Amino acid sequence: QVQLVESGGGLVQPGGSLRLSCAASVSGWDEYAIAWFRQAPGKAREGVACINSNNGGTYYADSVKGRFTISRDNAKGTFHLDLRNLKPEDTAIYYCAAEPDPYYLNLYETNYDYWGQGTQVTVSS
Repeated sequence: QVQLVESGGGLVQPGGSLRLSCAASVSGWDEYAIAWFRQAPGKAREGVACINSNNGGTYYADSVKGRFTISRDNAKGTFHLDLRNLKPEDTAIYYCAAEPDPYYLNLYETNYDYWGQGTQVTVSS
């Protein structure tokens, strides 16, 4: 059973930064592709960023490109999403997700098998 636990959310002013973390309780973590999704109030969940384990390739949604960075530490079974230059429209619950395919690199949420419980990010002055 794969369990994902997010942390690092909070309240931040516009232009600020946060680091979200996701810890995984599964062996063979280096065989999983991982992603971050978010869901704002009244909106559908959307993909934010993903990273595979084959070659560390990354992919970002246009709305966060250049501001967010996804990374992974396979040895520790943790991965991160660094959020910079945050905007009020980034306010959402952020979820980490995992797929047991080392080559996977997309943001189709139905293709991810495992999900965390989410962490709230609020950008407001």
